[in-house]
Amino acid sequence: QVQLVESGGGLVQAGGSLRLSCAASGRTSSPYSMGWFRQAPGKEREFVAAISWIGESTRYGDSVKGRFTISRDNAKNTVYLQMDSLKPEDTAVYYCNARFGVGITTLPGNYWGQGTQVTVSS
Repeated sequence: QVQLVESGGGLVQAGGSLRLSCAASGRTSSPYSMGWFRQAPGKEREFVAAISWIGESTRYGDSVKGRFTISRDNAKNTVYLQMDSLKPEDTAVYYCNARFGVGITTLPGNYWGQGTQVTVSS
């Protein structure tokens, strides 16, 4: 079992930046990839970014490539999502996700955080 807690959401103007954090606890000694997903009102949950266990591989959704950067610090059991050049269409609840294993995938694992709201004003 892994517990995930996100932080760092908020309100920002278009063109601005935010950094989300996700702290993991529980079975953190086992390898697990981490990902971020988001869900806007009335829309399906969307893949944003993923990072492998030791961080050598990353994946990004097409809508955020070149603007968002995922990273992790396993000493702190924390994954980050640096979001730059934010657009109003980035407005959504952002969820942290964990999936046990050493590979990387754009599919979600079984463990989710509670979500953090990101709102980008035009």
